[in-house]
Amino acid sequence: MATMYDVPADDLIEALADDLEERLDEPDWGKFAKSGVANELPPEQEDFWATRAASLLRKVADRGPIGVERLSTEYGGAKGGSNRYQVAPDKRADGSKNLIRTILQQLEEEDLVETAEGEGRRITAEGQSLLDDTAGEVLEELDRPELERYA
Repeated sequence: MATMYDVPADDLIEALADDLEERLDEPDWGKFAKSGVANELPPEQEDFWATRAASLLRKVADRGPIGVERLSTEYGGAKGGSNRYQVAPDKRADGSKNLIRTILQQLEEEDLVETAEGEGRRITAEGQSLLDDTAGEVLEELDRPELERYA
């Protein structure tokens, strides 16, 4: 049986996003919200909400229990220094905590993630099963000979 570690992350996230797109509803403000302080505009992807939810589910499974603060640091980026002359070096900026928190709450409602008191969020058995099943499907669809040993 394939696990999430046996397939490339981008292929797994893309397949998970297709499944989560039907299960999660993007809020009205979702298409207008920036994904972090360092960004000037909101994301342009059509399926951004589902893709970010799939990515968050994979990160919680990999690094859990993990909190919103740590996740926001991981989804952050570099914000430009001085606006006037662009001489100051870039500074670190976090990702949007509201976006991450809202997606995690939706994943909790779907019973894919649970809250560990004082530790953050961790994956449930149903969430792990979804990840492993999706990884198995992705592995079957991939035409890469170096991954055949996992099938």
